[in-house]
Amino acid sequence: MLDPLSISRRSFVTHGAYGLGGIAMAMLGGSARHSLGAAPGLAKPDDWCGALDRPHLPVKAKRVIFLCMAGGPSQFESFDWKPALKALDGQPFPDSFTQGQQLAQLQNTTLKARGSFSGFRKHGESGIEVSDLFPRIATQADRLCVIRSMQTEQINHDTAHAFMNTGSIIKGRPSMGAWLLYGLGSATENLPGFIVLTSAGKSGQQPISARQWSSGVLPSRFQGILFQSRGDAVHYIGNPPGVCQSTQRQVVEEVARLNGLLAEGQNDPEIATRIAQYEMAFRMQASVPELTDFSGETPETLELYGVKEPGDGSFASNCLLARRLAERGVRMIQLYHRNWDHHGGIEAGMTEAAAAVDRPSAALIEDLARRGLLDDTLVLWGGEFGRTPMGQGTGRDHHILSFSVFLAGGGIKPGTTWGATDELGYRAVENVVDVHDLHATMLALLGIDHHRLTTKFQGLDVRLTGIAGKVVSGIMA
Repeated sequence: MLDPLSISRRSFVTHGAYGLGGIAMAMLGGSARHSLGAAPGLAKPDDWCGALDRPHLPVKAKRVIFLCMAGGPSQFESFDWKPALKALDGQPFPDSFTQGQQLAQLQNTTLKARGSFSGFRKHGESGIEVSDLFPRIATQADRLCVIRSMQTEQINHDTAHAFMNTGSIIKGRPSMGAWLLYGLGSATENLPGFIVLTSAGKSGQQPISARQWSSGVLPSRFQGILFQSRGDAVHYIGNPPGVCQSTQRQVVEEVARLNGLLAEGQNDPEIATRIAQYEMAFRMQASVPELTDFSGETPETLELYGVKEPGDGSFASNCLLARRLAERGVRMIQLYHRNWDHHGGIEAGMTEAAAAVDRPSAALIEDLARRGLLDDTLVLWGGEFGRTPMGQGTGRDHHILSFSVFLAGGGIKPGTTWGATDELGYRAVENVVDVHDLHATMLALLGIDHHRLTTKFQGLDVRLTGIAGKVVSGIMA
């Protein structure tokens, strides 16, 4: 607090300007919330503490779990069975499909068809065709919606990941998890609202950049927090020797007070982020050890996921942790499994990759369902692009004109397939879904009109779906 007798004219004008600026910012904040709008008649949920005062649309999902198969799994050995491609295996691929088309590493090479090395069967009452490499996921067929007509714009890994996560290849755009946290707020006070976990297989370990969970032009409080998959989930989670909880509390409060004084003189949202993150870190000292303690999980649950040793860095352990995060109100949970870039050795590589994720992916859906969480949890499984129906040595190249993903829970119509590719699987030809459409649909399921969740940056409105995107209402229950 300034001594009123010591305030000079310059100080008065300076601090007066900050005060007026703060009032203006508060009014702008209120106007921004108002401009985002809400559907009339929809009540404001108790945990609705984001930029939106109310949902624009009926809320069908409260959280998202994105099982990201980093590297691009082949749709031809997973969810898009092509008998005609199998019959053409080893023969020249028809030029009529590829002439003038963008290829990644197959440009100016002799193209030969590569049929699926795995068998396919129909499963459940829905009769969804699933590769024999995924027998456990196949048991969940009647809970899945498989989209076979996905397309993307980016043919290289890093930009394709950026496009899948942020809707743009421009650096500095917020990720989908950051948008959810910004729009909806967090439903937990003791954990970050957006958490990322990674695991790796034996081959095809495509690197993942931290910008895939960045907050971009949004304040940094909305960025994803990477938890360690092996050992302590968060570094330095415990107090050093000689520092008790009450002493730590005093430190946090004093740092908050000093940052508060700084905030009075500077209109910088990152100061508020700093204050909030110190407080969050303090609460996480109690919540994270409890979160990662699997001793309360039954042997049957551990067996369901295939967890051999909790916290061993495996995809199975991360899936079980994802369910525990969902139970505790985390808004966005992303699991990256780096094991799918099979330019060569696809038979051995994809067989191993599928075995690593099949059981825990199915277990997560089953476990969420039996705990009553699947109805309001949207599960998304897929990679950043697909693979070519043409061979590349003993593997497949990157492909953007067709790939498959599946969704479950969270307002998705179960036991369905959407879209189709041509007879050789080269191009999506029916009910095509691009990445912007997927984002628009995800936001709609969470009660958000994708046109109306925006932030100002350099005088322009920025949104997850850019200037594109349409809601795929046909896959919504």
